[in-house]
Amino acid sequence: MTSYNIDWALIEFYLSQSYDVIFDSPCFYPEMIERGSSLSKKYNAKYKYVECYLNDYQEISKRLQNRERMISQISDTSEEEFKNNVNESKRPNDIQCLRVDSSQPIEKYLNNVLNYIDEE
Repeated sequence: MTSYNIDWALIEFYLSQSYDVIFDSPCFYPEMIERGSSLSKKYNAKYKYVECYLNDYQEISKRLQNRERMISQISDTSEEEFKNNVNESKRPNDIQCLRVDSSQPIEKYLNNVLNYIDEE
């Protein structure tokens, strides 16, 4: 979780300035949900959770290998690790979340995501 400290500091800074924030990250730790929820309450911001779901190891492997990777990003994963991550991903229990099938082209779900974000 230590690697996220800079992210959280930036998120808090922008929320304190009344900016909207999108945090794009895998969610493997309950602390991520707790911290996001806490900051949204502290700064009176809407908290939304969109899960990009793709339960296809071959496709994930292909995407990881073909992307322009940042130094902090993984380059590959084992099938066992992938399945564990999919099954162990954390989600908020107290709000309605949106899951999108990211095997589909973005045009298929983008409007749903935007509508979800706009909901009160």
